Amino acid sequence: MNRSQICRILIYILLSGATLCQRTYFESKMNISNSDAKDFNFNDGQIAKFSKPLDRGPYFDTSATKNVTSLVGKTGHLNCRIKNLGNKTVSWIRHRDLHLLTVSESTYTSDQRFTSIYNKQTGDWSLQIKFPQIRDSGVYECQVSTSPPVGYTMIFSVVEPITNIPGGPELYIDLGSTVNLTCIVKHLPDPPLMVHWTHNNQEINYDSPRGGVSVITEKGDITTSYLLIQRAKISDSGRYSCIPSNANAKSVNVHILNGDHPAAVQRATTFSGLSLDVIVFVIILIYI
Repeated sequence: MNRSQICRILIYILLSGATLCQRTYFESKMNISNSDAKDFNFNDGQIAKFSKPLDRGPYFDTSATKNVTSLVGKTGHLNCRIKNLGNKTVSWIRHRDLHLLTVSESTYTSDQRFTSIYNKQTGDWSLQIKFPQIRDSGVYECQVSTSPPVGYTMIFSVVEPITNIPGGPELYIDLGSTVNLTCIVKHLPDPPLMVHWTHNNQEINYDSPRGGVSVITEKGDITTSYLLIQRAKISDSGRYSCIPSNANAKSVNVHILNGDHPAAVQRATTFSGLSLDVIVFVIILIYI
Protein backbone atom coordinates (compact mmCIF):
# COMPACT_ATOMS: atom_id res chain seq x y z
CA MET A 1 0.00 0.00 0.00
CA ASN A 2 1.55 3.23 -1.13
CA ARG A 3 1.57 6.55 0.69
CA SER A 4 -1.29 8.05 -1.39
CA GLN A 5 -3.67 5.21 -0.46
CA ILE A 6 -2.78 5.52 3.22
CA CYS A 7 -3.56 9.30 3.13
CA ARG A 8 -6.99 8.72 1.56
CA ILE A 9 -7.88 6.15 4.23
CA LEU A 10 -6.84 8.51 7.02
CA ILE A 11 -8.89 11.38 5.53
CA TYR A 12 -11.96 9.12 5.24
CA ILE A 13 -11.61 8.04 8.88
CA LEU A 14 -11.31 11.67 10.04
CA LEU A 15 -14.36 12.79 8.04
CA SER A 16 -16.44 9.83 9.29
CA GLY A 17 -15.48 10.64 12.85
CA ALA A 18 -16.42 14.31 12.42
CA THR A 19 -19.83 13.39 10.98
CA LEU A 20 -20.47 10.96 13.85
CA CYS A 21 -19.53 13.65 16.39
CA GLN A 22 -21.85 16.15 14.66
CA ARG A 23 -24.77 13.66 14.72
CA THR A 24 -24.17 12.81 18.40
CA TYR A 25 -24.01 16.51 19.31
CA PHE A 26 -27.31 17.45 17.68
CA GLU A 27 -29.07 14.31 18.93
CA SER A 28 -28.10 15.21 22.49
CA LYS A 29 -29.27 18.80 21.98
CA MET A 30 -32.61 17.72 20.59
CA ASN A 31 -33.05 14.89 23.13
CA ILE A 32 -33.81 12.37 20.36
CA SER A 33 -33.64 8.62 20.98
CA ASN A 34 -31.50 6.39 18.74
CA SER A 35 -34.57 4.99 17.02
CA ASP A 36 -35.99 8.45 16.29
CA ALA A 37 -32.63 9.76 15.13
CA LYS A 38 -32.68 7.34 12.18
CA ASP A 39 -35.51 9.38 10.65
CA PHE A 40 -33.34 12.49 10.44
CA ASN A 41 -31.14 12.98 7.36
CA PHE A 42 -27.76 14.53 8.20
CA ASN A 43 -25.60 14.82 5.10
CA ASP A 44 -21.87 14.33 5.46
CA GLY A 45 -20.00 17.59 5.67
CA GLN A 46 -23.23 19.65 6.21
CA ILE A 47 -23.82 21.57 9.44
CA ALA A 48 -27.45 21.58 10.59
CA LYS A 49 -28.72 24.93 11.81
CA PHE A 50 -31.32 25.28 14.56
CA SER A 51 -32.76 28.41 16.09
CA LYS A 52 -34.78 28.75 19.26
CA PRO A 53 -38.10 30.66 18.75
CA LEU A 54 -37.88 34.19 20.02
CA ASP A 55 -39.95 34.91 23.14
CA ARG A 56 -42.18 37.82 22.12
CA GLY A 57 -42.47 40.47 24.79
CA PRO A 58 -45.58 42.47 25.76
CA TYR A 59 -47.74 43.67 22.89
CA PHE A 60 -51.13 45.37 22.51
CA ASP A 61 -54.34 43.95 21.14
CA THR A 62 -55.13 46.62 18.56
CA SER A 63 -58.63 45.30 17.83
CA ALA A 64 -60.06 47.49 20.61
CA THR A 65 -61.31 50.91 19.58
CA LYS A 66 -58.88 53.82 19.86
CA ASN A 67 -61.69 56.40 20.02
CA VAL A 68 -63.89 56.60 23.10
CA THR A 69 -66.71 59.11 23.54
CA SER A 70 -68.42 59.86 26.84
CA LEU A 71 -71.14 62.23 27.94
CA VAL A 72 -70.33 65.05 30.34
CA GLY A 73 -70.65 63.68 33.87
CA LYS A 74 -71.01 60.05 32.77
CA THR A 75 -68.13 57.74 33.76
CA GLY A 76 -65.86 56.85 30.84
CA HIS A 77 -63.49 53.88 30.36
CA LEU A 78 -60.39 53.64 28.18
CA ASN A 79 -59.69 49.95 27.66
CA CYS A 80 -56.15 48.64 27.02
CA ARG A 81 -55.62 44.89 26.33
CA ILE A 82 -52.06 43.63 26.68
CA LYS A 83 -50.65 40.21 25.80
CA ASN A 84 -47.55 38.59 27.34
CA LEU A 85 -47.26 41.28 29.99
CA GLY A 86 -45.15 39.12 32.29
CA ASN A 87 -43.74 41.07 35.22
CA LYS A 88 -43.98 44.45 33.50
CA THR A 89 -46.10 47.28 34.91
CA VAL A 90 -48.77 49.30 33.15
CA SER A 91 -49.12 53.07 33.42
CA TRP A 92 -51.59 55.62 32.07
CA ILE A 93 -50.29 58.99 30.87
CA ARG A 94 -52.22 62.09 29.75
CA HIS A 95 -50.53 63.59 26.70
CA ARG A 96 -51.84 67.14 27.18
CA ASP A 97 -49.46 67.76 30.07
CA LEU A 98 -47.52 64.45 30.09
CA HIS A 99 -49.04 63.83 33.50
CA LEU A 100 -48.60 60.36 35.02
CA LEU A 101 -52.08 59.31 36.14
CA THR A 102 -51.70 55.72 37.34
CA VAL A 103 -49.08 53.01 37.78
CA SER A 104 -50.41 49.45 38.03
CA GLU A 105 -53.53 49.86 40.17
CA SER A 106 -52.28 52.90 42.08
CA THR A 107 -53.35 56.47 41.28
CA TYR A 108 -50.42 58.89 40.90
CA THR A 109 -52.40 62.11 40.60
CA SER A 110 -54.25 64.24 43.10
CA ASP A 111 -57.31 64.04 40.84
CA GLN A 112 -59.00 60.98 42.30
CA ARG A 113 -61.43 60.77 39.38
CA PHE A 114 -58.78 58.68 37.59
CA THR A 115 -58.53 55.00 38.53
CA SER A 116 -56.75 52.04 36.94
CA ILE A 117 -58.75 48.80 36.91
CA TYR A 118 -57.24 45.40 36.04
CA ASN A 119 -59.33 42.49 34.76
CA LYS A 120 -57.44 39.24 35.40
CA GLN A 121 -59.68 37.18 33.14
CA THR A 122 -59.17 39.27 30.01
CA GLY A 123 -55.85 40.92 30.78
CA ASP A 124 -57.45 44.35 30.28
CA TRP A 125 -56.14 47.48 31.97
CA SER A 126 -58.82 50.19 32.00
CA LEU A 127 -58.49 53.84 32.89
CA GLN A 128 -61.73 54.88 34.58
CA ILE A 129 -62.59 58.58 34.48
CA LYS A 130 -65.41 59.61 36.78
CA PHE A 131 -67.52 62.73 36.17
CA PRO A 132 -65.66 63.64 32.95
CA GLN A 133 -65.75 67.22 31.73
CA ILE A 134 -65.04 68.78 28.33
CA ARG A 135 -61.50 69.63 29.49
CA ASP A 136 -60.76 65.91 29.97
CA SER A 137 -60.93 65.37 26.20
CA GLY A 138 -57.61 64.49 24.58
CA VAL A 139 -55.02 61.77 23.98
CA TYR A 140 -54.21 59.21 26.67
CA GLU A 141 -51.51 56.54 26.55
CA CYS A 142 -51.41 53.05 28.02
CA GLN A 143 -47.70 52.39 28.58
CA VAL A 144 -45.78 49.20 29.43
CA SER A 145 -42.48 49.37 31.36
CA THR A 146 -40.31 47.62 28.77
CA SER A 147 -36.92 49.02 27.78
CA PRO A 148 -37.59 51.25 25.96
CA PRO A 149 -41.27 51.65 27.04
CA VAL A 150 -43.99 50.79 24.53
CA GLY A 151 -47.33 52.56 24.47
CA TYR A 152 -50.80 52.51 22.92
CA THR A 153 -52.55 55.86 22.48
CA MET A 154 -56.30 56.42 22.66
CA ILE A 155 -58.48 59.46 22.01
CA PHE A 156 -61.03 60.36 24.68
CA SER A 157 -63.81 62.76 23.69
CA VAL A 158 -66.21 64.25 26.21
CA VAL A 159 -69.30 65.73 24.60
CA GLU A 160 -72.26 67.65 25.90
CA PRO A 161 -75.47 66.81 24.03
CA ILE A 162 -77.22 69.72 22.38
CA THR A 163 -81.01 69.84 22.19
CA ASN A 164 -82.52 72.58 20.08
CA ILE A 165 -85.98 73.63 18.86
CA PRO A 166 -85.47 75.95 15.86
CA GLY A 167 -87.49 79.15 15.95
CA GLY A 168 -87.71 79.35 19.73
CA PRO A 169 -87.96 80.42 22.43
CA GLU A 170 -91.20 82.09 21.24
CA LEU A 171 -93.32 80.75 18.38
CA TYR A 172 -96.47 82.43 17.03
CA ILE A 173 -98.94 80.23 15.15
CA ASP A 174 -102.09 81.16 13.22
CA LEU A 175 -105.32 79.79 14.60
CA GLY A 176 -106.33 76.69 12.63
CA SER A 177 -102.84 76.11 11.26
CA THR A 178 -100.76 72.96 11.69
CA VAL A 179 -98.13 73.39 14.37
CA ASN A 180 -94.78 71.83 13.55
CA LEU A 181 -92.33 71.73 16.47
CA THR A 182 -88.97 70.28 15.49
CA CYS A 183 -86.56 69.02 18.17
CA ILE A 184 -82.97 68.31 17.09
CA VAL A 185 -80.61 66.33 19.35
CA LYS A 186 -76.93 65.92 18.46
CA HIS A 187 -73.53 65.08 19.98
CA LEU A 188 -74.75 61.81 21.48
CA PRO A 189 -72.73 58.57 21.53
CA ASP A 190 -76.00 56.70 20.93
CA PRO A 191 -79.45 57.85 19.80
CA PRO A 192 -81.94 58.39 22.65
CA LEU A 193 -84.20 55.47 23.40
CA MET A 194 -87.17 57.82 23.64
CA VAL A 195 -87.98 61.46 22.98
CA HIS A 196 -90.86 62.70 25.15
CA TRP A 197 -92.92 65.83 24.53
CA THR A 198 -94.81 67.72 27.24
CA HIS A 199 -97.34 70.54 27.14
CA ASN A 200 -97.32 72.76 30.23
CA ASN A 201 -95.30 70.05 32.08
CA GLN A 202 -97.88 67.36 31.23
CA GLU A 203 -96.88 64.50 28.94
CA ILE A 204 -98.79 64.73 25.70
CA ASN A 205 -101.45 62.08 25.15
CA TYR A 206 -101.52 61.27 21.44
CA ASP A 207 -104.80 59.34 21.88
CA SER A 208 -106.67 62.16 23.61
CA PRO A 209 -110.20 63.16 22.46
CA ARG A 210 -108.70 66.34 21.00
CA GLY A 211 -107.11 64.29 18.21
CA GLY A 212 -104.81 65.50 15.46
CA VAL A 213 -101.67 65.33 17.58
CA SER A 214 -98.83 63.06 16.48
CA VAL A 215 -95.07 62.69 16.83
CA ILE A 216 -92.47 61.36 14.38
CA THR A 217 -88.91 60.63 15.56
CA GLU A 218 -86.01 59.88 13.23
CA LYS A 219 -82.99 58.46 15.09
CA GLY A 220 -79.38 58.56 13.98
CA ASP A 221 -76.16 60.50 14.53
CA ILE A 222 -78.51 63.46 14.71
CA THR A 223 -81.93 62.60 16.14
CA THR A 224 -84.91 64.68 15.02
CA SER A 225 -88.37 64.53 16.59
CA TYR A 226 -91.38 66.30 15.03
CA LEU A 227 -94.45 67.20 17.09
CA LEU A 228 -97.39 67.91 14.76
CA ILE A 229 -100.62 69.52 15.98
CA GLN A 230 -103.40 69.91 13.41
CA ARG A 231 -105.96 72.72 13.40
CA ALA A 232 -104.33 74.71 16.21
CA LYS A 233 -106.67 75.99 18.92
CA ILE A 234 -106.21 78.73 21.49
CA SER A 235 -105.99 75.99 24.15
CA ASP A 236 -102.91 74.62 22.35
CA SER A 237 -100.95 77.66 23.45
CA GLY A 238 -98.41 77.12 26.20
CA ARG A 239 -94.96 75.76 26.95
CA TYR A 240 -93.83 72.71 24.97
CA SER A 241 -90.77 70.71 26.05
CA CYS A 242 -88.74 68.15 24.12
CA ILE A 243 -87.15 65.66 26.56
CA PRO A 244 -84.67 63.11 25.09
CA SER A 245 -83.97 60.14 27.35
CA ASN A 246 -80.19 60.78 27.38
CA ALA A 247 -79.86 64.53 26.80
CA ASN A 248 -81.00 67.85 28.19
CA ALA A 249 -84.56 69.04 27.62
CA LYS A 250 -85.43 72.06 25.50
CA SER A 251 -88.59 74.18 25.71
CA VAL A 252 -90.43 76.67 23.56
CA ASN A 253 -93.44 78.91 24.19
CA VAL A 254 -96.18 78.57 21.58
CA HIS A 255 -98.72 81.37 21.06
CA ILE A 256 -101.83 80.60 18.99
CA LEU A 257 -102.99 83.89 17.43
CA ASN A 258 -106.49 84.81 16.27
CA GLY A 259 -106.09 87.55 13.67
CA ASP A 260 -102.80 89.05 14.88
CA HIS A 261 -99.80 88.55 12.63
CA PRO A 262 -96.42 89.26 14.25
CA ALA A 263 -93.30 88.85 12.13
CA ALA A 264 -92.42 85.58 13.82
CA VAL A 265 -95.70 83.82 12.96
CA GLN A 266 -95.30 80.25 11.74
CA ARG A 267 -97.36 79.51 8.67
CA ALA A 268 -99.24 76.25 8.22
CA THR A 269 -97.45 75.56 4.95
CA THR A 270 -93.97 75.90 6.45
CA PHE A 271 -92.35 72.47 6.72
CA SER A 272 -88.70 73.32 6.21
CA GLY A 273 -86.38 70.65 7.53
CA LEU A 274 -88.92 67.85 7.24
CA SER A 275 -88.08 64.83 5.13
CA LEU A 276 -90.30 63.94 2.18
CA ASP A 277 -91.80 61.00 4.08
CA VAL A 278 -92.77 63.27 6.97
CA ILE A 279 -94.32 65.87 4.64
CA VAL A 280 -96.45 63.19 2.97
CA PHE A 281 -97.48 61.90 6.41
CA VAL A 282 -98.49 65.41 7.50
CA ILE A 283 -100.56 65.95 4.37
CA ILE A 284 -102.36 62.64 4.98
CA LEU A 285 -103.09 63.66 8.58
CA ILE A 286 -104.48 67.04 7.51
CA TYR A 287 -106.98 65.53 5.09
CA ILE A 288 -108.10 62.56 7.21
